[in-house]
Amino acid sequence: MTVLYNKVEICGVNTANLKVLSENEKIRLLKRMHEGDQKAREELVNGNLRLVLSVIQRFTQRGENLDDLFQVGCIGLIKSIDNFDISQNVRFSTYAVPMIIGEIRRYLRDNNSIRISRSVRDTAYKAMQVKERLTNQNQKEPTVDEIAAVMELPKEEVVMALESIVEPVSLYEPVYSDGGDTIYVMDQVGDHNDDKNWLDEIALKEAIRGLSDREKKILNLRFFKGMTQIEVSSEIGISQAQVSRLEKGALDRIKKQI
Repeated sequence: MTVLYNKVEICGVNTANLKVLSENEKIRLLKRMHEGDQKAREELVNGNLRLVLSVIQRFTQRGENLDDLFQVGCIGLIKSIDNFDISQNVRFSTYAVPMIIGEIRRYLRDNNSIRISRSVRDTAYKAMQVKERLTNQNQKEPTVDEIAAVMELPKEEVVMALESIVEPVSLYEPVYSDGGDTIYVMDQVGDHNDDKNWLDEIALKEAIRGLSDREKKILNLRFFKGMTQIEVSSEIGISQAQVSRLEKGALDRIKKQI
């Protein structure tokens, strides 16, 4: 890859001269392609090379040859062009970016310096094929137990094989950006207990607010500062028995309110 002022040459292509298609142009070309127009397919590829270029910028810190990544990204682009369903109300780039990233990830995984044994890799790929077949047959994603049963292998062996080919992903890694706010992995990770945890926290604060100042101080010294009941009794000038009684009473009231 060569950088010259505002010009970038990658795989012998001057990216400054690359055409950028509008969404309407992409749909028009996709329709022509589905009607058998191979020239339209070629225009789609050339008109989305900047998209490939933007994706591979995310992998620049890995020390990989960017020309190689660009070519691999183009494979992902071509797959997304060939498989994109124009009847769905989805922007082409929204569909293509994950496909391009996936193709690059597969390339990086297969060329990883940490080598995985051929048998484990074969097991993983067979498991992925079985998963795809079962998903198509049953119209739902199969469980690991179902995949293992078809492969006649222990579930643990299937899990280990699948995990061995998965590359760790940072929560702060960008998933998609189309000129607006960037979407990161963490934005697509949900927690079904978010509302419950939030409500529990409010209830806890309300319960603590209803305690006396002495009870609040005892709980603070015991559970936030890690003091023993004897140390607390010395700190606030009452007996250990009184500390124990006040602590127990405060905790009981908090539990009832929550």
